[in-house]
Amino acid sequence: MMMKGRSDGAQKKRLLTSVCIVAVFLVFLYVYFGSKNSGQSALEYGTRLRKLGSSYLGGDEDSDLGSKHDESSFKFGLDEGDDGMTAKSFPVCDDRHSELIPCLDRNMIYQTRLKLDLSLMEHYERHCPLPERRFNCLIPPPPGYKIPIKWPKSRDEVWKANIPHTHLAHEKSDQNWMVVKGDKINFPGGGTHFHYGADKYIALMANMLNFPNNNLNNGGRLRTVFDVGCGVASFGGYLLSSDIMAMSLAPNDVHQNQIQFALERGIPASLGVLGTKRLPYPSRSFELAHCSRCRIDWLQRDGLLLLELDRVLRPGGYFAYSSPEAYAQDEEDLKIWREMSALVERMCWRIASKKNQTVIWQKPLTNDCYLEREPGTQPPLCRSDDDPDAVWGVHMEACISPYSEHDHKSRGSALAPWPARLTSPPPRLADFGYSSEMFVKDTELWRQRVDNYWSLLSPKISSDTLRNVMDMKANLGSFAAALKEKDVWVMNVVPEDGPKTLKIVYDRGLIGTVHNWCEAFSTYPRTYDLLHAWDILSEIEKKSCSGEDLLLEIDRILRPTGFVIFRDKQLVIDFVKKYLSALHWEAIGTSSDSTGQDGDEVVFVVQKKLWLTSESFRNTE
Repeated sequence: MMMKGRSDGAQKKRLLTSVCIVAVFLVFLYVYFGSKNSGQSALEYGTRLRKLGSSYLGGDEDSDLGSKHDESSFKFGLDEGDDGMTAKSFPVCDDRHSELIPCLDRNMIYQTRLKLDLSLMEHYERHCPLPERRFNCLIPPPPGYKIPIKWPKSRDEVWKANIPHTHLAHEKSDQNWMVVKGDKINFPGGGTHFHYGADKYIALMANMLNFPNNNLNNGGRLRTVFDVGCGVASFGGYLLSSDIMAMSLAPNDVHQNQIQFALERGIPASLGVLGTKRLPYPSRSFELAHCSRCRIDWLQRDGLLLLELDRVLRPGGYFAYSSPEAYAQDEEDLKIWREMSALVERMCWRIASKKNQTVIWQKPLTNDCYLEREPGTQPPLCRSDDDPDAVWGVHMEACISPYSEHDHKSRGSALAPWPARLTSPPPRLADFGYSSEMFVKDTELWRQRVDNYWSLLSPKISSDTLRNVMDMKANLGSFAAALKEKDVWVMNVVPEDGPKTLKIVYDRGLIGTVHNWCEAFSTYPRTYDLLHAWDILSEIEKKSCSGEDLLLEIDRILRPTGFVIFRDKQLVIDFVKKYLSALHWEAIGTSSDSTGQDGDEVVFVVQKKLWLTSESFRNTE
């Protein structure tokens, strides 16, 4: 009996050992090959990483959402138990989130049951997730992702694998928006209104306005354009050859990915909508606004949306409108045309030209017409305490923003033509108490700094490496001004709670937007080649926002093989260095600089490596 007991014990021990071996082997297979349910493993030069399969927006409510952290506890000093050398790590998001835009995510809207008025386009406005609902993981590229085609070739073709959405090519096949050809998507330059090419359409508009040589830039006097409902931004793309910079805007609507296509092409563009909030641009920013069959009801809410265009147009600015209402003869279109004509007349706009299917209105140069209107005329002038440059989270109002005393007396913006505009001190400098000497000094300072940046970047870049650039804290736009001779464009971002210097950026003939870096930016993943982060991490520390979240956001919008230039305190640079491995960034170069206001600053340049999920890796083999 005792012999039998020993035998049973030995069998149990062998069985337990076998079970443990099998379990370890199964765990190894799961980690190594990944799981279909939780997403494939990620590869970066053969290295395999963890991957997060569940969403911060829903799914398993009790599941681990990744590296969540207390926003208020973030600081650059050492936390308790942190030796400052411990490598950080991030999981990889599920492949289905490869195009995640956190503050424009309709899944989040549905799952959090936000009560939004669809008729006012509130569902296309920004709605950011709470900290506990954020993704704290790396956004993977789509299967088969390739390094984007270089500018200027990219204007006309992109890799299909990078934006694997071809429904627009079929839906707009008769309008020459885009055509699928093998592994690429081609852009013939057409649009809903200009089937035969944006270049011919642009020349027609210049001819309508009697501009010299049929060039819409009018000798450099027309530089900044706002294209609303821009499609894939071919209109803005073809304006670039005329030294005209367009801010092309469209929502993430039924024409999904139109702005993603624009940015992949290397054309300036941004996600946004004319809904209930003001556009994130200061007053008097654009010489021309353009709507080509943009499907916007300009008469709704007492002309509110047209009045928002009026706010961002400069004195004497134009609104080019190509739509059936401008030429059709059926009763419904004629009714809309009569009502719209009456509205713009009360707004003191006049018809500058009308030909075929396009009408171009012009805004007045002074306040004279506004002051001569009959008492009680609608829309009214805005209140005297209304700040037309306050835009972040500010609701639109159905009123006309009159000109400042300076603009009224000077009969316009008094801006130099392009390119002299870039380096000429604009009149609105006086709004900040800045002198012309301070402006010139700032311009020269950033020219020297950019020269230093390029000396650090030069071993890694050639003339066509960079195209889409973002300055995360633009101030007066001097960083972008220093890049004039480079074949790039710059999205100049001005923090929402600082001096409203974005109007100086626009007065220099540049473009940009207002933003709060405690939140995600309104763009698709993988849309910028270079980000300039001057003091941004230090700034968000003061707001008790998360440095980790900002680094993940930078990684989200940065293209693989793209670069980040950090310019900040040494403590902040040390903080960034702890995350290099987790983010798959590589240090490129560093230098010290004593030209900062707060003493020594450190310049630290990193490059994002190209990494693929195992699914994407298999698709490229």
